[in-house]
This record gives sequence, structure tokens and C-alpha cells, in this order.
Amino acid sequence: MQAPPDAFVQARGIGKRFGALTALRDVDIDIRAGEVLALLGDNGAGKTTFVKVLAGAHVPSDGTLRIGGDTVRFASPRDAADHGVATIYQELALSENLKVAENIFLGHELVRPVLGVPFLDRAAMRARVRVLLGELDAHIPDIEAPVGSLSGGQRQAVAIARALNLDARLIIMDEPTAALAVAETRKVLNLTRRLAESGRAVVIVSHNIADVFEVADRMIVFRRGRKIAERKRAETDPDEIVALITGAHPDARVADQP
Repeated sequence: MQAPPDAFVQARGIGKRFGALTALRDVDIDIRAGEVLALLGDNGAGKTTFVKVLAGAHVPSDGTLRIGGDTVRFASPRDAADHGVATIYQELALSENLKVAENIFLGHELVRPVLGVPFLDRAAMRARVRVLLGELDAHIPDIEAPVGSLSGGQRQAVAIARALNLDARLIIMDEPTAALAVAETRKVLNLTRRLAESGRAVVIVSHNIADVFEVADRMIVFRRGRKIAERKRAETDPDEIVALITGAHPDARVADQP
């Protein structure tokens, strides 16, 4: 699916300082609905700090952030969620002892009144879960099973469905295929593509270059707190991306400038 020209997220001049340490410097990034954007870089390069700015976990020291045309300044992840930003971390933050529907609706349960007393509407929640999983083409045969009994790929599907249930328009995925077997990795990459094809903006952070080339439309490389390169998948190759990450590429020299 070709992304529309207008960016859902526009980050301009984003900087973040922690005391004397500058973690981000003058970062400009557009994130478009209908595409998968990969953020790449070595540990400490700045990609995680930028993601935390998007997610509301860090307040930027400099720059402006616009989402859906509105200038925002998130004070917390709750602020980001209220603007349609959902972050799925590697740990997933699922409750393994709870069922699939209970995880997806955790904190946002549906209720129906009976003689003026609110009761959980479990039937409505189960029906909604089936719709969400169907939208993702995710196969979880028993939604009454505890999440702890599911495979890694199925757990990712539950976490994504929870984000969709909250009407997320930007979904950030942190190392979504880490520690997954080949078959499970394939399922998660397919889920990621389906999110973009549904018109949502998707950002993935990954160290797996093969997975990135499988699923991403664009790639942005961070080095020493700066965005040093942006490439469309069709206009680059893994060797160039690795050279940018490691500093062997000429374009990486900008990160070494004061």
C-alpha cells in the first residue's frame, strides 16, 4: 500500500538531554499512516530515546512534535495513548494468568447494567476479541486460554489486539521478533504488515536486519544521538544499512561532528 503524502507524525528538531549527556540532537522524522518505518542503530544510538519521546515516557528538551496535525507535548504515556499512540515493548506486559479477552480489555472492561448494577459483559468482550483477531488474521483457537499458555507469536497478536482495541493509530513495536523461532517470526512480520495495510502507522525498533528488510517500507539510522540516514527499502541493501550503523559509511561521519 502506498503511503499518503501527509505524515501522521511530524517530529522537528527533537532533542533530549539528561544533565550533561545529550541523547538526541536535532532529529527530524516523518511517520506516515499505511507504512512500516524501522528505526535502526547500535545500542545507545538514540533510537530508543526517540521512541520514548513518541510514547510519552520522555519529554523532549528541544523541538516540536505534531500528531494528526496537532502540536503535542506528552507528559506521560497516558497522554500519548490519548492521542492514539501505543507502544508494544519486548516484554509485552501481559498478565499470563488472565485469559485473552481479559488481557485485551484490561482496565477498559465492557459492562452492562442488570437492575442498575454493572456486570462485566463477557459475551460482548469475547465477540470484540474475535473481530480484532480476525482483522489481524491471527490464529488463537481458544480465546478462553490463559495468555501464559500461548506461543510467542500469539502473545504478540494479543498485545497488538489490545492496542487496536484502544484505537491506536500509531503502533510502536520494540524488538517484536526477538527470541522467536522462524515460524513465529513469520507470523509477527505478517501481523506488522497487516497493521500498515489497515492504514495505521507502524514503527519497529529492531537489531535484526533481515526482518527489517522483510517488513519495512523505510529505514532510519541513528548514530550517537543523531539521525544520520533515511532510506527506502527499494533503494538500499543490508550492507549499506550495516555500514551506516557501524560508522563505516561516509554518511555516518555527521555523527562525529560537534
